[in-house]
Amino acid sequence: MGWGLRNRIARMFPAGSGHSVMLAVDHGYFMGPTRNLENAAATIHPLLPHADALALTRGILRTSVPPTTTTPIVLRVSGGVTILKDDLSDETITTSIEEAVRLNVAAVALSVFVGSPHEHQSLANLGELVDDGEAYGMPVLAITAVGKELEKRDARYLALACRVSAELGAHLVKTYYCDGFSKVVDSCPVPIVVAGGPKLDSIEAALTLAHNAMAEGAKGIDMGRNIWQSEHPVAMLKALRAIVHEGATVREAVGTFHAASVVPPPASR
Repeated sequence: MGWGLRNRIARMFPAGSGHSVMLAVDHGYFMGPTRNLENAAATIHPLLPHADALALTRGILRTSVPPTTTTPIVLRVSGGVTILKDDLSDETITTSIEEAVRLNVAAVALSVFVGSPHEHQSLANLGELVDDGEAYGMPVLAITAVGKELEKRDARYLALACRVSAELGAHLVKTYYCDGFSKVVDSCPVPIVVAGGPKLDSIEAALTLAHNAMAEGAKGIDMGRNIWQSEHPVAMLKALRAIVHEGATVREAVGTFHAASVVPPPASR
């Protein structure tokens, strides 16, 4: 890896723990105005200081993130289909590597749909994006998407998707947590960050997912809905940071959440 590429990755995985808490707010590229992300700027603003990286599209970056931010940006560059389609795998590259460089982002990200009708297209997209990224010192994050077929999230399938992504040159891989997750990590030669997935039914469930993933070898967590659809999104992000950066237990992280969600009394006059 060249110095620029390594520097961009290091920005997302700060010194100390060497881990990352990424905040995903790119859901609108295929889901539209998702609950609590209707006004992206209002959602992002209070969370930005607590995230190690922010995953989003160029449209939301331009309109909803202040240019003074120092938070590394992971730019979503694939798309071309919405939830109105039965097959979500028919994606193409929608943002050029030159645009990513102009936007000064830390990495570019795209989905790969292993086993889908458009598997070949998405994997070819990955190979081409890695070529372009190498020319500019830009890391590529491959997202092992499963579309609407959530039952595919087993260790055998995810290990296949992650390994193929790494074999094609992805510098980082984002995937789901599953039973036997350590086998997925062991068979992937590049760092893995774990997706939060759909909104879970409790803060304990989301924090347990994060804790187990880190304990089994993940290098970070990339959550969206389990943060900004929480009643206390900043507190949730702080609780995740306690797990990822401080090695907190789930119980300790829940304590962090409750401490951070307490509304301070009004200042006396």
